[in-house]
Amino acid sequence: MKWLVRCLAAAGLMSAAGVASAQSTVTLYGIVDGSILYTSHTMNMATGQNAGHQFSFTDSGMSGSNFGMRGAEDLGGGMRAVFALESGISIANGQFSNSNGNFFGRQAWVGMESPYGTVKAGLQYSPFFLSLYQTDPRGMSYFGSGLVSYVNNVYVTGLFNSNAITYTSPEIAGIQAMGMFAMGGAAGNFQAGRQYSASLRYHIAGFTLTGALYSGNAGGSATSTPVPSTVEFVGRTIGASYRFPNSLTISASYALYKVAQSFDNSVYSGGLSYMITPYLDVDAGVWYTRDGNDGSNHSLLASTGVQFYLSKRTTLYGQFGYVNNHGRMDTGLSINNALFEVSGSTVGASIGIRHLF
Repeated sequence: MKWLVRCLAAAGLMSAAGVASAQSTVTLYGIVDGSILYTSHTMNMATGQNAGHQFSFTDSGMSGSNFGMRGAEDLGGGMRAVFALESGISIANGQFSNSNGNFFGRQAWVGMESPYGTVKAGLQYSPFFLSLYQTDPRGMSYFGSGLVSYVNNVYVTGLFNSNAITYTSPEIAGIQAMGMFAMGGAAGNFQAGRQYSASLRYHIAGFTLTGALYSGNAGGSATSTPVPSTVEFVGRTIGASYRFPNSLTISASYALYKVAQSFDNSVYSGGLSYMITPYLDVDAGVWYTRDGNDGSNHSLLASTGVQFYLSKRTTLYGQFGYVNNHGRMDTGLSINNALFEVSGSTVGASIGIRHLF
């Protein structure tokens, strides 16, 4: 009898260990980023006029402060169940920020990975935005980068997509495709809030070539998000980058933001980044924006930055930017505190610290 009890107990422990090994792994992660921002001019949002220079503490000088959870469960046969929940925060005041304004307003999706590709359902990034990100010379910094131009044009539409289903193919011979369809969620009106996007990427050695499109309608259930995420626009982009063996990367891209009943902005960009040492990285970029409906509306944004890595997780950084607006163009320098700027020339700088966890 004692022998039988011991065998049953051992079998129970082995079974429990097997169940435990099949449970999901969950990781808590995030970014905390704060900086001091200076700009020589500041737009008064009520009048559109210059309100003078500013010197302020700014949340997310380089990367959006956020925290989140991601997890995965190995289902066998090369298949995994995956999920992510990510919330944007402001370390300036503790409120929601750097998102669509909701609690998990950056990412909230569940999906399945397999040798045949990955399917995700929920709030997530569009293939259009991810394609732009891959060839931005400053890694979509919150100061002086293609991200400022993106949000200045269409806010977070196409960046944080509600009700979205995406499929990402495996990479075959260096080619990878991604598609997204987001349902508007409005009863009786299938077109309201409907969004779709697709991208194609070719990658070989240090060379990357990307292209993507986006089309989104106004309306739908996503209109309830505090930050506008259903601006009606058509987007197109093509870009390329090359990473040399000496850690120098050069990139160039073209993006079109055609907003319904408004502007038709083309953005041409180029730049480079160079890892001087394992602890020191510098980058620079230029973005020229022109309104296809009125050539007198155009802007030039140029910026550079340096990052000093105190560790793998903690970075000190400094950034400097210049923007010149003509006509009705209002390109800014920073996502937070300087998204829009007045006509003429404005210079700005940002110094800060970022920590990853």
